[in-house]
Amino acid sequence: MSTRTTGTTRRLAAAAAAALVLSLGVTACGSDGGKPSDTTASTAATQGSSASDGAVPKASGAITVFAAASLKETFSELGKKFEAANPGSKVTFNFGGSSSLATSINSGAPADVFAAASPATMKTVSDAGGASGQPTTFVRNTLTIAVPRGNPKHVAGLKDLTASGVKVALCAKEVPCGAAAQTALKAAGLDLTPVTLEQDVKGALTKVELGEVDASLVYKTDVQADAAKIDGVDFPEAAKAVNDYPIAALAKAPNKDGAAAFVAYVRSPEAEQVLTAAGFQAP
Repeated sequence: MSTRTTGTTRRLAAAAAAALVLSLGVTACGSDGGKPSDTTASTAATQGSSASDGAVPKASGAITVFAAASLKETFSELGKKFEAANPGSKVTFNFGGSSSLATSINSGAPADVFAAASPATMKTVSDAGGASGQPTTFVRNTLTIAVPRGNPKHVAGLKDLTASGVKVALCAKEVPCGAAAQTALKAAGLDLTPVTLEQDVKGALTKVELGEVDASLVYKTDVQADAAKIDGVDFPEAAKAVNDYPIAALAKAPNKDGAAAFVAYVRSPEAEQVLTAAGFQAP
């Protein structure tokens, strides 16, 4: 064999060996011993994202919420926002005194969610097996004195409510706003006889709006929502009567997924902004 032929053969063999080494290197980079290729990483990320996105289904269908009367303005707004975020859902509210709502739930009224104005009222539902899981406090509320615009009786504190000629409306004792009022009056060492006892806080507020009473003990959120007609007078004893507001999905909820989704939404940062802007306190 000539010298030229031998050199050509050697060059071909060296090229083949280099190609083999390069091939093995590329294979190793795609194996467990090396970094995954960009395509592989992208595929894994996409699969992980899809699994995560599908873990929490969107709510749909009718959702019935029983809520304390003092939540009317904020929950009505939250209901619209929830429906917008969950196409196909429809939230219907039943607002009223927490104690009467609890009685209705325990009597079998169809509802998906209960939001009460006190833990004691929620407990009547939980003790009867009506709550699904542990109720959660989502906001707090404090009392104030509601008076007509301009405060014609010059009410400056709780003691002024006991003055001769001052007509006062209170919530009934079994209603959370009534129980809170009794706690505040006791803290002030006062005995007050109202001219009327109302079954929810909106009823007590309406008496002031209509001029039937000179003052009523209601929540600060109610006065803020009705600021065009009502003035509020704060008093220090209110700090002794702060109400926690618990919420829970109900055990016999016709729409269990919808109930869980609405409760989660009420506890979200977006909902908290709406509630605190209305005068509620974060828990």
